[in-house]
Amino acid sequence: MTPNVQREAKALGDPTRHRIFRYVAEAPAPVGVAELTAHVGLHHNAVRQHLAILVDAGLVVEEVEDRHRPGRPRLLFRLHPEAAGTWGTPGPYEYLASLLAVALEADMSPRRVGHRAGLDAGRQAAAESDGAGDPVELLETQMARRGFRPARHAKGSNIDLVLERCPFEDVAASSPDTVCQLHLGLAEGFAEGTGGVEVVRLVAKNPHRAGCRVALRRT
Repeated sequence: MTPNVQREAKALGDPTRHRIFRYVAEAPAPVGVAELTAHVGLHHNAVRQHLAILVDAGLVVEEVEDRHRPGRPRLLFRLHPEAAGTWGTPGPYEYLASLLAVALEADMSPRRVGHRAGLDAGRQAAAESDGAGDPVELLETQMARRGFRPARHAKGSNIDLVLERCPFEDVAASSPDTVCQLHLGLAEGFAEGTGGVEVVRLVAKNPHRAGCRVALRRT
């Protein structure tokens, strides 16, 4: 058992903490402390302590609410993208399978299916930020949440997002054209949905080594 797995197992050994983890993992959107407090029936300080342990174990991600209205932003929690598919949680391959199923049923190319899914996600992200969010940052956040570990390299209006991890590496290794075209469509659709940035190209690399590059340009 690796040190990471040992730390995760120790964090989930507490029944209440495991219950909080499952709730966060299965929630359709990031959840706040108040929602978790109501779910487990504990004081919010106790819930915060449990969340801190889950964050430290790399099971849950803490982020500040992107708030564009009066009031203090909340702390929100979501499943760590690299914990997806472990400890009984939905994994990235379920998401990939759902998109490929649409491609087969609707007789659409992977790139087109990816574009449609990315467009919906981009429009939603733009709406949630009230149009005030930086489109490159929104795209980078979206990729991070999918488990790609994007690293930004900018030069003027040209920006590269280097993907330091491929969450679908096993399938991408055997069917690179299908998976990479799906990724390209997702990025193109998301950029179109948010506006202000366009995808110039996707430079694919060996998925086991990662390092694929999404070249962007501000419009």
